This record gives sequence, C-alpha cells and structure tokens, in this order.
Amino acid sequence: MVNNSNQSISLAITGASGVLYGLRLLECLIQAGEPVLLMISQAAQVVIATETDLKLTSRPAEIQQQLGARYGAKEGQLQVFGKTQWMASVASGSNAPRAMVVCPCSTGTLSAIATGASNNLIERAADVMLKEQKKLILVVREMPLSAIHLENMLKLSRLGCVIMPASPGFYHRPTEINGLIDFVVARILDQLHIQQKLMPRWSDS
Repeated sequence: MVNNSNQSISLAITGASGVLYGLRLLECLIQAGEPVLLMISQAAQVVIATETDLKLTSRPAEIQQQLGARYGAKEGQLQVFGKTQWMASVASGSNAPRAMVVCPCSTGTLSAIATGASNNLIERAADVMLKEQKKLILVVREMPLSAIHLENMLKLSRLGCVIMPASPGFYHRPTEINGLIDFVVARILDQLHIQQKLMPRWSDS
C-alpha cells in the first residue's frame, strides 16, 4: 500500500487520560483502509502503560511494527514518527495530511497549539494544519476546565479547529466501557467523513 501523505489522516495521541479513545480510533482508521500518520508523545506512552496492557517500545519503527500487527495494517498503511523527526511529511505544508486528530488532547498540547509553540512534531503538525486551513480535530480530555483551557479552545475554534471533548452520550444505553469509547470515536469518524457502524444515528432504529 502506497501512503500518499496528503491523502492520509494524521493522528496524535498525547498524555491525557483516555488513550483508549486514540487507540480505538487508530484501529477503526486502519480497518477503514485509511493511511495513518501516527505520533505518540512520551507522556502518552506513560498513560498507555497505565491505562492499558499494551507495552510500547520507545522506538518509532518498533511501535509501527507493534501497532501495525495489532490492528492488521497493510504494508505502508501506518507510519509512526518520533517527536523530533522534523523531516516527516506532517511537518510541512507542502505535503500535509488531509486531516489531523489529536486524541486524546492534553491541555498542555492544547495550549501549545493555541500559541503556535511547535516545540515537537505533534505541535508542529498541528500548526501546519492551522496555517494550511485543513481540518484539525482536538479531542480534549480534562475535568474541570479552567478559564485558560476554555480561552484556548475558543481561540482555536475561531481559527477553524473542531473541539470535541471526550464526552460520550448515553442514549444508546451502554453497558460496558467499549460502548462509551465507540460513541466518541464514531463522532470523530463522522467529522472525518469516514463511514462507521459503531453507533446508530439519532432516530435510526
């Protein structure tokens, strides 16, 4: 499978609680046949080890192999980048992906994106999406929210970002945690215009 970066989905998993949202989204994107450019922050690796049984290595190439095998990625479908891989396609507007999702998005990452910090590849990739006016979805996971968090979200929303707090609904009467995760992931897939059957739509039987 040839991965054309400008047709890819960029996914960043950062160090907020709720990494299961990001991992499930990754699984669904791969199952949908989407090329994925993946970045996982160091803090997210700590959270993954805390919240799941998944033990990732620290090397991007090995993470790519681990997750590719775990989710059945085709050859070339999944690329994983480290925080200082500045030559990655996501770091340049000339080959930016069609959309980027930060899931979950820590409030530290939210702040860095709002100020254009670009201190690592995740922040730079998000900055590229803003300057190229492409879709950037931030799945913020924090509670409660301070005025700083809210101001950063308002600023980014005005710049065209889609702010999607990890706030699952309950009208589908979930009985297990996977039902809550899939609710949020389904809404993200809708925003990406990727067909999903995780959740029925409102009023559908």
